[in-house]
Amino acid sequence: MNKRIERCTMAAAMALGSMAFAGVLSTVQAGLPPVQHQGAVEYVSGGIGLDESEAMKAAAKDYPLALTFAAQRDGKADYVANVGVSIQDAQGKPVLQTTAEGPYMLVKLPAGRYKVSATYNGAAQDREISVQNGGTARAVFEWK
Repeated sequence: MNKRIERCTMAAAMALGSMAFAGVLSTVQAGLPPVQHQGAVEYVSGGIGLDESEAMKAAAKDYPLALTFAAQRDGKADYVANVGVSIQDAQGKPVLQTTAEGPYMLVKLPAGRYKVSATYNGAAQDREISVQNGGTARAVFEWK
């Protein structure tokens, strides 16, 4: 009898744990801004507010490129939005041209070398980025 109670208790605990995990997962996915497409490129930008920011950070593992945008204000770095983003492949062909709607942008790109340009308040910065088949390449753009 004790083994039966033990098994039932274990099964109930596992079910509750699974439901809790599913709830956390759906909450993270629910906080993610809508996925957008431009040509063959899929991307998402945002990260304003704690829920959306956490969802973006959690989703980064599913995207080959993660960009972060910040600007120095009053001696500290603040996250910024409305950043013009342009990505070109190794041959200089435009791959993505958009505006980041928050401090984070996640982009699905095939493996290769890219030039990423980000413009905030009229000031542009460029980064050469290598996207691999596995993992996430990261670049931070900070304006001073």
